[in-house]
Amino acid sequence: MLTLNEAKSFLKIDFDDDDSDINSLVLAADLFVVGASSQNVDKESELYNLACKLLVNHWYLNREVVGKADKLAFSLKEILFQLKYTTVAP
Repeated sequence: MLTLNEAKSFLKIDFDDDDSDINSLVLAADLFVVGASSQNVDKESELYNLACKLLVNHWYLNREVVGKADKLAFSLKEILFQLKYTTVAP
């Protein structure tokens, strides 16, 4: 599973002011990716980690009340599709 430090590194953040918010985004990204792909998703896979990083980045940079789903990268949709059909045994 993606860690706070990995997320901050991906976001290029070297301060601690937003740690609580970023940690919440990491947890939400985990729930989102698992729900959108498969309950048996391999949380150790690079695709899983990349999907979580992309979501955290998108949510962190777009914190307005009005969503900007059109900004969500096409690559995330493809990664979620791959994760959905490349699951690990329960």
